[in-house]
Amino acid sequence: MKKGKNEKDAVLKDALNEQTLEKLKMLKQQTAAAEEDKRKAELARKAEEKRLREKNKSFEELLNESDLDWTNYKK
Repeated sequence: MKKGKNEKDAVLKDALNEQTLEKLKMLKQQTAAAEEDKRKAELARKAEEKRLREKNKSFEELLNESDLDWTNYKK
């Protein structure tokens, strides 16, 4: 069974000429680079959204998120 599969792979590789194989490899690299750029852009967009949300918080939201408790300072 394994021998037959290897033979099919070898036949496909032999059927492709070097130029076609290089084009496929280059296309694979370009696709990977494009996906990486897209991922980085998405992370940057999310970071900017988070920064803007933090910047535009109301006093009430900031107070509610604070871990300060007035009872600790009461005499």
